[in-house]
Amino acid sequence: MFDSTDCDISKSHSIRIIGAPFDGTVSFRPGARFGPAAIREASDGLETWSPVLDADLESVSYADAGDLDLPMGSVEAALAVVHEAVADALNDGATPFVLGGEHLVSLPAIRAVCERHPDPVVIQLDAHADQREDYMGVRLSHACVMRRVGDFLGQERIRQLGIRSGTREEYGLMQHHGTLTTFRAEDLEALKYWIGEQPVYLTVDLDVFDPACMPGTGTPEPGGIDWWTFQRFIQTMQGCNLVGMDVVELAPQLDASACSSVLAAKVVREMLLVAGS
Repeated sequence: MFDSTDCDISKSHSIRIIGAPFDGTVSFRPGARFGPAAIREASDGLETWSPVLDADLESVSYADAGDLDLPMGSVEAALAVVHEAVADALNDGATPFVLGGEHLVSLPAIRAVCERHPDPVVIQLDAHADQREDYMGVRLSHACVMRRVGDFLGQERIRQLGIRSGTREEYGLMQHHGTLTTFRAEDLEALKYWIGEQPVYLTVDLDVFDPACMPGTGTPEPGGIDWWTFQRFIQTMQGCNLVGMDVVELAPQLDASACSSVLAAKVVREMLLVAGS
C-alpha cells in the first residue's frame, strides 16, 4: 500500500511520505531504523477502507518518497537531511508525513513546518514526556525532543496525550504549562475546540500503545492505550488542519509476530485518511 517503487514525487500529491531510518540516540533497545521498511511491508496486508472513518485510501492523493540516506555518526547531519526533505515537501505544496526512526526525527520536521506555517500547534501521542533538558548531558536526544520543540515553538502550543513516564522535573514543566491532557471524551472535545483552525503537527510515538498490543518498540511502558482508543482520537482529528505528521519508534525486530508492524501500518493509514480528507 505504501510503496515507493512507482512513486514520482515530481507529480502533485497532497501528502508525501518520507522514511527517516534513524535511531542514533536510542537509550534502551535499538532498531527503530528498521521501522519505515516494516511499515511499508505490513501495509500490503491492509484494506484501503476504514469503516470508522468512512474513508478509502484510494481517494487520497499521496506518494511515498522512500527512505532518506542518513549519514552515520552525526546526529546533526542526519537531522539536517530530514529538515531538508520536509522543507522540500512543503515547498512542493505537499503535507510531509515522516516515518521513523526514533522520535528525534520529529524535531527537524516540526521546525521545517514552523518555518512554513507560523505558530502551529503540536499534538503528541506518547508514553514518555520527552521533556528533559538533556539526557546524560546530550540535548539532542529522543528523550528531549519535545523540550527542544518547546524551545522554539513555546510549551503553550503543545498538547500531550498518553504520557505515563517522566522525571519529576518533566511533570512539573508539563503541569506548569498545561500541556497534559487525556483520551477521555470530554478532554478530546476540549482539545478539538483548542485546536480550532490552527495548523496542526501530529506526532505519534507508537509506545503510546500498551505493550500488550505494541511490543515492538524500543522503550515500552505498561498502561498504554488500545486500538479503539486511538480510533476515538483520530476521529477527533477529522476536520483539523493537519500540516505535518509522523509515526515513530517502531522497532520491528522486537516483535517476532509482526503484529506491531501491522498496528503501525494501520495507524499510518488512519492518519493518511484524516489528513487527506
